[in-house]
Amino acid sequence: MSTPPPPGPQGPYPAPGPYGPYGPQPYQQPWPPYGAQRPSVNGLAIAALVLGILCFVPALGLILGLVALPQIRRTGQRGRGMAVAGAVLSSVGIALWALFFVTGTASDAWEGFKEAAKDDMVLRVDKGKCFDTTTGSLEGIAYDVDEVPCSGEHDGEVFATVTVPGGTYPGDSRVTDLADDRCYELQDDYVMDAWALPEDVDVYYLTPTRESWRVGDREITCVLGNTDPKGTLTGSLRTDGTTLDADQLAYLKSVAALDEVLLEEPEEYPDEDLPANTDWARDMEGALDEQAAALREHAWPAGAKAPLEALADELEASADDFGEAAASTDPDVFFDHYDHGYGFVDGGATIDAREALDLSTTPPAYDYDDGDGGEGGGLDV
Repeated sequence: MSTPPPPGPQGPYPAPGPYGPYGPQPYQQPWPPYGAQRPSVNGLAIAALVLGILCFVPALGLILGLVALPQIRRTGQRGRGMAVAGAVLSSVGIALWALFFVTGTASDAWEGFKEAAKDDMVLRVDKGKCFDTTTGSLEGIAYDVDEVPCSGEHDGEVFATVTVPGGTYPGDSRVTDLADDRCYELQDDYVMDAWALPEDVDVYYLTPTRESWRVGDREITCVLGNTDPKGTLTGSLRTDGTTLDADQLAYLKSVAALDEVLLEEPEEYPDEDLPANTDWARDMEGALDEQAAALREHAWPAGAKAPLEALADELEASADDFGEAAASTDPDVFFDHYDHGYGFVDGGATIDAREALDLSTTPPAYDYDDGDGGEGGGLDV
């Protein structure tokens, strides 16, 4: 007995076709169908590759590459190859940079860069040289100077250089104060004969700026210039061992000690502070005796011997007067000896001695303030 077939049309089952028992399958494309949007490229992967190729910031390129890989796996974005390549190239870059620093090449390159920048930013003029500024003035900011012969007209003459201690930039005010103090101190070494310095000449200076300090500028340049910012100089003002003979040097060295004491005269009058003035008078007595002794010890040429001996006599007479002033207990008595003793200083005998030694015979207009400067100023460079 057989089971009857189910109701409905009867017939054999179709034979399996070439596509299997489930019928033909749709064709699978290896890329999205036309019109579908492709996955975007990961931005970190692109950045990693760029930094790896440039090898400029290799550590950042490596980090970006490592961060991009898990992002790509999570989001399905493209760029895995870029991220890997960027990380590899950045790793090579890190190794090269490490070698660069270990061998000192980087240090040499940086020093070379600083020297090149320093040459561009720092104005260098040697002692004894003269120059013109591009602005024609020794005040304000100077970006460049032109070295010129001292025999002709010029804006400034360099008489000394001062090195500023290293460290952080001390500030404009501190640099200016240091320039003011040191340049005026060094002036007498370059211009030993104060009588030869024109009245319209004062001290100026070229100083480092905050910008030039960064490339190693530590030099203050001391300059002689005209008190008129637009004025000029003609001829060198140098009077030292390079321009003077032995007799002139001997005379000027004997004068130097006396000049130092003259600058220390008290600001208070004797009736305001008699002890300070009597102490100073005692110093004057010693300085005058010292100069007279130096003049008598030197072997002067025949034409200068008599004038220098006459000057020594006057210096000793002046020393006696200052000795009396030092012993005074009354301001009026002090004034009497002071005035009489001062009459010998830079008097006729001094002019005769200078003329015999072929030195300037025009007495300077002394300004005994505090030795901290006159009308000069500074140029920032």
